Amino acid sequence: MDQVTKLASERAVVVFTSSRCSMCDSVTFLLGNLGVNAAVYELDKEQRGREMERELARRLGRGLPVVPAVFIGGNLVGGTNRVMALHLAGKLVPMLKNAGALWL
Repeated sequence: MDQVTKLASERAVVVFTSSRCSMCDSVTFLLGNLGVNAAVYELDKEQRGREMERELARRLGRGLPVVPAVFIGGNLVGGTNRVMALHLAGKLVPMLKNAGALWL
């Protein structure tokens, strides 16, 4: 099992970020405001961060940068645009509830 899959399966919501990424801050702020206690991994500070970044790029089917990359219930949801689109469509909160990240 690769490191990304292992980490993404340990919590209901996992966000891979970079310490220099303002969009990453926006996504984690949104999730926090919704009451989600997401696990956040800053790839530029992780020992195997480069390896995880390459794995995320492969999964997303694009080049770098790959952050933020949001996993809900162990499934890759996507980045900022996808998370915001789900939120605006009213689909993010039900997804978070189904994953056990919200108890509302």
